[in-house]
Amino acid sequence: MSHTTEDKNKALVLEAFDTLFNKRDYAAAERYWSPNYVQHSAHIAPGRDGLFNLIKSIPPTLKYEAGVILANEDFVIVHGRYSGFSQPTAWIVVDILRIKDGILVEHWDVIQDEASREQSKSGLPMFGDTFPK
Repeated sequence: MSHTTEDKNKALVLEAFDTLFNKRDYAAAERYWSPNYVQHSAHIAPGRDGLFNLIKSIPPTLKYEAGVILANEDFVIVHGRYSGFSQPTAWIVVDILRIKDGILVEHWDVIQDEASREQSKSGLPMFGDTFPK
């Protein structure tokens, strides 16, 4: 069975995120992020070091959960939840990544606080099938 570039890129992003955010294996994570990584974010300092230093500063209770993931050629978009990082609510994030030669080279994010059942105007959860507890 052959895997498309999109399938490989989706698997790469999920593995990279798990390695950095959940396992906190910084040495292993270096193989996923380019040394020249470009970060377009109001929350993260420039480059791979900016991202890694941010994660190092966050409590080890940080948890990343991936939801829907889409890919088109060298771009991957993943809808996920970041929780356990000393904020009142989890963040629901859409991460947009560009991949080149099998590594993450560029990243954009859209971040929103996760709404509780009481806050949700639609009455629907923002991530998955249930509201946060």
